Amino acid sequence: MKKNSIKNLTKSLSLLFLISLSFNLSAQQNPQNNQKSDFWEHVKFGGGFGLGVGSGYTNISVAPSAIYEVNKYFSTGIGVQYSYLKQKSFYSSSMYGASLITLFNPIEEIQLSAELEQMRVNLKYDGSTSNNDFWNTGLFVGAGYRMDNITVGARYNLLFNKDKGVYGDAFMPFVRVYF
Repeated sequence: MKKNSIKNLTKSLSLLFLISLSFNLSAQQNPQNNQKSDFWEHVKFGGGFGLGVGSGYTNISVAPSAIYEVNKYFSTGIGVQYSYLKQKSFYSSSMYGASLITLFNPIEEIQLSAELEQMRVNLKYDGSTSNNDFWNTGLFVGAGYRMDNITVGARYNLLFNKDKGVYGDAFMPFVRVYF
């Protein structure tokens, strides 16, 4: 996919998210009867944490997120993430970014998802004086089995490029938890 197409897609999805959020926020205000907004009753927090260590290998990731439950079928939200990866005597990498998340539950047990992710990657090879810094965009669609506030499933990166990017495969399993 061309760079301009990715930028246009990112802009379009961001605009759609902001418009839907603004409608939700304005719908929560009811100045006629001075009732308190129930906005925060519909917000759920969650995310993920990862830790992998081995002989000369370290991988640490933190990815908190928040969603707003529009109704029992549809939720939308944002997430941030940070990852640190180091392979001793080879390279180290820091990745940080944000994502827009949309969840759809056609029935209580099934969750479909779409996520637009933008990450900055700072990669440094040991013994090299130059860094490889770049932006990585991912557009994930996924499906999972939902049990209360936990969803287990898989997602697929529609923008995956095996020659460029931070992921080794377009297909990824996930566990999603929101409280």
